Amino acid sequence: MIRAAMLLVSSLFTGVAACETIDVEYSRFYSHVKKLDNEDTQALQFAFGFIRVGEGRLCGIEKADIVTDKQTMSLDVSDEGRFTVPAEKALKLANALVRISLEERANVCDMSVQLETKPEYLKQYYTKEELSFLYDQYSAFFNEMGSFLSFMMPSVKGLMVQFEDKFLDFTTPQGVTINNGILQLEEAWINDAKGLTLPEAPLRITAMASS
Repeated sequence: MIRAAMLLVSSLFTGVAACETIDVEYSRFYSHVKKLDNEDTQALQFAFGFIRVGEGRLCGIEKADIVTDKQTMSLDVSDEGRFTVPAEKALKLANALVRISLEERANVCDMSVQLETKPEYLKQYYTKEELSFLYDQYSAFFNEMGSFLSFMMPSVKGLMVQFEDKFLDFTTPQGVTINNGILQLEEAWINDAKGLTLPEAPLRITAMASS
């Protein structure tokens, strides 16, 4: 994880609350997002955020921008406190910075990187082919990283579907159960599935991995 405090730019204090703006080299983000720049992983993205040390929750982000000598580009920040960045080699060559305004002190927030499905692939109903497609995307990423790195990467054993309502309990028409806002779909179930109907579009879909 990138230690945010090492890249502290400014600090603004209001009462006991602290807001800090940090600059992180775009190249640090680019090293992640460039790994997804191919057809086998087109449905995936890296979402970045900051985890509050010792608490496990995300630190709030007021705004995030990509800054170069010539322009400033605003990045969308989710209500949860995560953002994505484009995979643009030109920004790396321009020594761009990602400027993040945190709602908390930077020295208590550590960078968090999450691999997840892009928003356009989040919906209420999935065909068997669509579920298999998402599963194959994660499998391709882990397989590629495993062949590139010198150590064994985890293997994908299914999909984890997460909902905004953390207390959601629901059994789908296909007989799989959402518990506390989480639905786990094993590889074997996906292979035999005829589709999936959800009560609402999920917040995200990630991989279930095992070593």
